[in-house]
Amino acid sequence: MSATDLKKEFGKVGVLYGGRSAEREVSLMSGQGVLAALQSKGVDAHGFDPALRGIAELAAEKFDRVFIALHGRYGEDGTLQGVLEQLGIPYTGSGVMASAIGMDKVMTKRIWLSHGLPTPRFLVLDAKEATPEELRKVPDELGLPLMLKAPHEGSTIGISKVVGYSDMQPGFALCAKYDEAVLAEEFISGRELTVPVLGTGRGARALPIVEIVAPQGNYDYEHKYFSDDTQYLCPAPLDDALTKRIQSLAVRAFNALGSSGWARVDFMLRAADNEPFLLEINTSPGMTGHSLVPMAARAAGMSYEDLCVEILRSADMDLRPTADWKPA
Repeated sequence: MSATDLKKEFGKVGVLYGGRSAEREVSLMSGQGVLAALQSKGVDAHGFDPALRGIAELAAEKFDRVFIALHGRYGEDGTLQGVLEQLGIPYTGSGVMASAIGMDKVMTKRIWLSHGLPTPRFLVLDAKEATPEELRKVPDELGLPLMLKAPHEGSTIGISKVVGYSDMQPGFALCAKYDEAVLAEEFISGRELTVPVLGTGRGARALPIVEIVAPQGNYDYEHKYFSDDTQYLCPAPLDDALTKRIQSLAVRAFNALGSSGWARVDFMLRAADNEPFLLEINTSPGMTGHSLVPMAARAAGMSYEDLCVEILRSADMDLRPTADWKPA
């Protein structure tokens, strides 16, 4: 499709990036990449940072649709999606409810379990009121090592690995800085995988699986976005049957939450028996130079620019699943 056709199809496009979350720095990188890609295809795209400009200015821009390249709170959690729906502006990614659920690791796991989907065992601790006695009991129930996570943060912010009882208190304190609750999760020893999903409902499809091989297994903020030490294997070296099983699980997990447009579903593949476990979903994944959705798209023969156009094309509120929609 020519640049003129894309400009006519999409009209004036806003790329929302930056924002006020702990993931602002990453969002700026994602948004700048998306903005440049769309402009290179001839789309009339303009950057917009909600941390610097208010809702009145967003309305005044009269965008025909927007590409959400925000990560974390106030951009990926349903709040901005609600604003855009009130303004009548179509946007990329999941709707209000699916965005809010996807941003909450605890609610996500509860819904997956209700659909019979595998996820590690977990406990939820009150960040302000959990007692030392409660913390000491967690390893007894979940085993060691275990993971402590801030349920409403992404990009490995507010996450700690507990290898001994003495690690519980400092790990809990770190997570409690970011959230009102702390998710304690069974540690699954094995391979770390992620599966991007594009589309909506029965049209949702999984892209090639990416395996993440981080130094000493430590896929932290630095190794995720800035280090060249982390290795990414795409397509992941898995046999065909296991590949299809994990991709199917990713689509089922995506649809169970009512997600739409695009997302990335994270897994651990247990070393002992090659059983996959769902960790979380990212309903507005990274689009930086180190990001995994563009990597998987390239493995499927799709350029970064074409990926951005496909995601933008999904920004149609009429296509979002309704309350009575059910996955196949």
